[in-house]
Amino acid sequence: MAKGNQKRAGGRPRTQSLLEHYRPIEGVVDEMVDASGNPRPAWQSFIGALDDLGAEALGQRFARADQYLRDAGVYYRVYDKAGANEREWPLAHVPLLIDEKEWAEISAGLVQRADLFEAMLADIYGPNRLIEKGILPAGLIAASPEYLRPVVGVRPASGHFLHMVAFELGRGPDGRWWVLGDRTQAPSGAGFALENRVATTRALSDIYGELHVHRLAGFFRRFRDALNGMAKDSGGRVAILTPGPLNETYYEHAYIARYLGIMLLEGEDLTVSGGRLMVRTVSGLMPIGVLWRRLDAAFADPLELKPDSQIGTPGLVEAIRRGTVSAVNGLGSGLAETRALLSFLPRIARELHGEELKLPNIATWWCGQQAERDHVLANIDRMVVGPALSTRLAFEDDGATRLGSALSAGGRAELIARIEADGVGFVGQEAVTLSTTPVFAGGRLEPRPASLRVYLARTHEGWTVMPGGFARVGFSLDPTAMAMQRGGQAADVWVVSDRPVERETLLPQETDGFTRTMPGSLPSRAAENLTWLGRYVERSEDTVRVLRAYHVRLAETSDPEMPLLADIRDYLEPFGIEVETAIPLGLIGTLDSAVYSAGQIRDRFSPDGWLALKDLSKTIHKFAETVAPGDDATRAMTVMLRKLAGFSGLLHENMYRFTGWRFLEIGRRLERGIQIGRTLARLTKADAPDGALDMMLEIGDSVMTHRRQYPVQSGRRTVIDLLALDPLNPRSILFQLERLKAEIGMLPSVGGEGHMSPAAKEILQLNTALAVMEPQDMTAKVLDDLAIQIGDLYNSLAKAYFG
Repeated sequence: MAKGNQKRAGGRPRTQSLLEHYRPIEGVVDEMVDASGNPRPAWQSFIGALDDLGAEALGQRFARADQYLRDAGVYYRVYDKAGANEREWPLAHVPLLIDEKEWAEISAGLVQRADLFEAMLADIYGPNRLIEKGILPAGLIAASPEYLRPVVGVRPASGHFLHMVAFELGRGPDGRWWVLGDRTQAPSGAGFALENRVATTRALSDIYGELHVHRLAGFFRRFRDALNGMAKDSGGRVAILTPGPLNETYYEHAYIARYLGIMLLEGEDLTVSGGRLMVRTVSGLMPIGVLWRRLDAAFADPLELKPDSQIGTPGLVEAIRRGTVSAVNGLGSGLAETRALLSFLPRIARELHGEELKLPNIATWWCGQQAERDHVLANIDRMVVGPALSTRLAFEDDGATRLGSALSAGGRAELIARIEADGVGFVGQEAVTLSTTPVFAGGRLEPRPASLRVYLARTHEGWTVMPGGFARVGFSLDPTAMAMQRGGQAADVWVVSDRPVERETLLPQETDGFTRTMPGSLPSRAAENLTWLGRYVERSEDTVRVLRAYHVRLAETSDPEMPLLADIRDYLEPFGIEVETAIPLGLIGTLDSAVYSAGQIRDRFSPDGWLALKDLSKTIHKFAETVAPGDDATRAMTVMLRKLAGFSGLLHENMYRFTGWRFLEIGRRLERGIQIGRTLARLTKADAPDGALDMMLEIGDSVMTHRRQYPVQSGRRTVIDLLALDPLNPRSILFQLERLKAEIGMLPSVGGEGHMSPAAKEILQLNTALAVMEPQDMTAKVLDDLAIQIGDLYNSLAKAYFG
């Protein structure tokens, strides 16, 4: 086994090469070393650099990459018996390296394949010559759930069915790359490929800098420019359509939207009006010209496609039919993923383009034809047999695919009987042994089976291939363990050149023009979630302040029955806050609701803000298990207040002052006004227990200010003056109303220019009425009514902007 260079950087001797105990699997191509055990050309410098670092330093670096992914909140959703759960992104730290010349050959084959699928879909949904000539079986196409009859005869507005495609590749024992499957529906993983690159280069920045690795940013910039160009032609905007936060790859949808500066929408955000697809925004309906869908086509329109879909938009098919919106990819394009179609592609290529496939499929036989069925039955021991209409790869199937050689005698006989009875429902595929790539495990490199997902995007210049992609790597030698749902890992892919490569970014050239998106383009659902995020965070802070004041006094007196503490218990109970436990479930639920609201708008939320919010949630759940009432709870509440203040400060200082920030600020001010009003009414009432005024000042974070402002006299009126009527106190009710008046006044007009919205009128009346009041006029009932009136402002806002 080759040991690479014999010295470390600086001339220090190496104790042991990482290749020392690396043992490729016999009869399997290894991506890192050749048959003699020597590093392949693209890997030589890389392996030498890893050896210079040594196993211990590598482990530390890879741990930093994992920490980055945790800090960034990168996750995918796993569905199992326990339900849907978020899992940390499983990075395989060692990238897969491919030489630039080999990549050029792969790219050429995939561009040919993408063009072939475009032509095939145009024929199937158009003149149907392939079926007419008997090249494609009509029954196979008609039986596929991905064949959408409502779009038959509909020519895409852009002129193309496909704009973003992906192909799953595997290298066989003969050294050739084979296409294992096609992704033409709504290819996922491009955003994860970006995160793989960021995390991997965090760990190996010096090595990455020395090697000539092609960058990924140019691929995304060209695709973004193509989408914007299509939208400009249609007079609309670009949007990404997601199934929502419960989708397994929702993180990627939000990440790509944030990375490219594109609106992320759900089906309920959209409506069709006058034959145009429109997004509901706080400024009214705005047209969408390009919809990059990340959900399966059948769910896109419950009116004409899947009637029980809860995530689509009624009328979308009609808008596409009229040519007012371009779907990326076109509805019905998922048909090209059908496993049985692989058996017909070589002939289709000859028919449509007069050429052979440059990259062959994995050998596939559809059992709906006699000769092919007989071949599969005669060779079933070396076949993988599965559903003909499946769009999954064999190794990610849900148990419906069988490896013939692994079947028992009874299982084999049962499968043969099913194929003989219903051959049209099955395909046989050659059982391919995939190549292996190294993973870092237990301080050493070990081979694992891998497949490669490569992305192509249609741009103004034609198809462009992402120079890299996404490698799925098994956590064991079992190739079925590569699927992400089954514990597989994801590796970055480095396309390595022997000369310097262009350092591309998403930034435009200085000579390029630009447009600034109008603030009013904020979708209504996003505005609503931002408002509730502000409310939930502020509600949490107020509750924590009340609880801290309670537990301080409980620790001092050890008497939970003292009148003031009993009064606070009675006050909090209707709101679901039970102080018998140090960390009430009601408080936990409020913070969880804040996390949920933020999760609905991940594309508009900074990674730092998300990390801070998740840290808050993690902290309070930990405290719920360990904290006791009294002094212990007091310290815990102080920690929570610091973290809440940090989160609020992060948003206040770093968030761009666009319409979304205004709704977040409005939510905070509404909730603070409500909470201060309620608490002030309770603790300043005529029969309030001893110590209530001091507690109110403490809850309002105004103890020191009160001492300075009222050094001679203090009492109920001074407390009300400071916490209700002082326009300079950021905790006072009047201060909240002043801020609400300013922010509501700057929201997009809903009644035409020059007309005040109902919410603006209400806040002006409230603000004016409170500004002229005196402390002695503010009874407990007046304060309670004021809190209710502030709460009613939300209803006016919701009616105007969230409907």
